[in-house]
Amino acid sequence: MQELDDISLLREYIDDASEDAFAALVARHVNKVYSIALRHARNPHQAEEIAQAVFVILARKARNLGSRVILSGWLCRTAQLTAVTFVRSETRRARREQEAYMRNHPLVETESDVWPQIAPLLDAAMAGLSEADYHAVVLRFFDGKSMKEVGAALDASEDAAKMRVNRAVEKLRRFFARRGIVVPVAVLTAAISANSVQSAPVMLAKTATTVALAKGTTVSTPTSTLIKGALKIMAWTKAKTAIVVGVVTLLVAGNATVIVKKRSHPTTASDSLPTVQLPPSTRYPVFADRHPGTNGPIRPVSRPSPNARFAGMTPAQRVQQARQARQHFPESVDDLRN
Repeated sequence: MQELDDISLLREYIDDASEDAFAALVARHVNKVYSIALRHARNPHQAEEIAQAVFVILARKARNLGSRVILSGWLCRTAQLTAVTFVRSETRRARREQEAYMRNHPLVETESDVWPQIAPLLDAAMAGLSEADYHAVVLRFFDGKSMKEVGAALDASEDAAKMRVNRAVEKLRRFFARRGIVVPVAVLTAAISANSVQSAPVMLAKTATTVALAKGTTVSTPTSTLIKGALKIMAWTKAKTAIVVGVVTLLVAGNATVIVKKRSHPTTASDSLPTVQLPPSTRYPVFADRHPGTNGPIRPVSRPSPNARFAGMTPAQRVQQARQARQHFPESVDDLRN
């Protein structure tokens, strides 16, 4: 088969139900998926089961993936979510123990011993990256792409891709530093590049392809439960993102409405503030007025005083006045809708 990119293979599988195309995708990405599963499960057999579940999910959701999807990053995200579902309690316990130890024994790591320290935390660190940063790290260090290829995949220039990768690596470095793993950026990138992707068992690609093409109907009950759990987490993650975007949109729209209302109903000083008379002997004649065409005496002009509204009020009355004023400001989304 002619070498095709991920999108072409995925489209061939969707349109023609091509098992060869799907098998090519599995063979291309199985090492990454297996490596992520192994970092979480720390058990080769469990890692194989997780990898099979990931490719079953790919087979089920292939039609829902857009033409712009970066399949490598999508599979890594799915592998992480599936692995977390599979070993959630064990991973959390191990992470707490690891972080507690490193906080009490901070070390400046070298390239030879940094990987065992960061491996249990790498996927959690990457989960905190933005989608673009996450894809940039996967393409650069997991797939071994050049900066030019990373930029092309992200619709950016080579320089922009380099800046994004460097910024993402710095975020990872700070993540590990907060947990007591002090490591230079150069050592961190070398460790990730050399160790993040390991060779999967020889038969895993073939087994995963067979199971996935059957849409998981031949898997065991635990694996079926794992697939359902991972799909629920993926759906909740997508829904949570949509909720956040919706709330931000409402807040922006609400603030715009408040501003428009305030601008469309201006008030004048004479409507809301009392005035005070300047004494006849004012030292500032520029604020005085003279009747046009006459040489009569200067008449003082009334000017508003910003503090006059509080004249004669007790401290308790002033507090009450301030509270009433604050009631006009929105404090929630519901206020903005009114």
